[in-house]
Amino acid sequence: MILSNFGLLCIRFIQSSSLVQMFSRRLLRIKVLQTLYSYHKIDGKTYSATEKDLLHSIQKSYTLYHLLLLLIIDVVDYAESNLEQARQKRIPTYEDLNPNTRFIDNALVKQLRNNEGFNKYLIKHPMNWAGYPEIVKNLHRMIMDAEYFKAYMSDSEHSYNSDKRLIEWIFLDVFMNYEDLYLNLEEQSIYWIDDVDFVIKMIVKTFKKFKADDSRGAPLLPMFKDEEDLAYCKKLLRTAVKNEEVYLELIRSSANNWDLERIAFIDSLILQLAICEAIEFKSIPTKVTINEFIEIAKSYSTQKSSQFINGMLDNIFSGLKARGEIVKTGRGLIGEM
Repeated sequence: MILSNFGLLCIRFIQSSSLVQMFSRRLLRIKVLQTLYSYHKIDGKTYSATEKDLLHSIQKSYTLYHLLLLLIIDVVDYAESNLEQARQKRIPTYEDLNPNTRFIDNALVKQLRNNEGFNKYLIKHPMNWAGYPEIVKNLHRMIMDAEYFKAYMSDSEHSYNSDKRLIEWIFLDVFMNYEDLYLNLEEQSIYWIDDVDFVIKMIVKTFKKFKADDSRGAPLLPMFKDEEDLAYCKKLLRTAVKNEEVYLELIRSSANNWDLERIAFIDSLILQLAICEAIEFKSIPTKVTINEFIEIAKSYSTQKSSQFINGMLDNIFSGLKARGEIVKTGRGLIGEM
């Protein structure tokens, strides 16, 4: 699949950022790129349908965020049901009657259960793992068998921070390495094929904000920082579709009249989006635009492609600025090229 490195790109980006919302501008650029690729590859697709695809893709990623949060609750519930079944044995052992309940009493999971935003989302968008009991069962087994978990359960020191670290470890070391979970999510939605690693990183980022003294935890990440982000991705997609021929002519001229077929299709789309952003979004520095789309190219194309795109954008943007077609406004942006 042409866009198969989405998760790896997101992980590198998240590790070096301080996002306060679910979708950063880079990830919105990625979603637009994916949608634009689909628009060109499916004959007869209208712009209206394409924009709906973009918004649906973004919403589906946000749904996945909540679905994976729900998964840890289901795993804990499964662990509790196992302890209860053990108590109901005809001849229970001392351990059956006096089990270690540290996992099922995990403080962070309790906060998540009581989280107002999380519960409101589940009411509005019902979802569950009831149809996939093997996923929950196997994850429970993997957790129980892990040395990290055994050390957690036997540690004489019990703190809120150790509870939090355990849940973060489950997401990063168990969920993220359980291949059947990825296959299951891919079957549930084609929109989740490349999103799982990124969403798990966002969940761990969410947990960083949870504090011991709040029974409901911290607010979950909003989908967008503000309405401006939604307007940004819609405008980027719409204008790129509308002005495709204009952008292709700029690419053709700057490529010394190469046949456009010699330029990889994904590279052409990246160039078109970068040109669109530079012209249409006056508050975004051109250096930011170039750097962002170079990073995207490194994951979706080749190292040589990123170098090619860098050179092309430098050339194209210089010409556009000289003709007054790129104008930046705002503090520190005038004359920034």
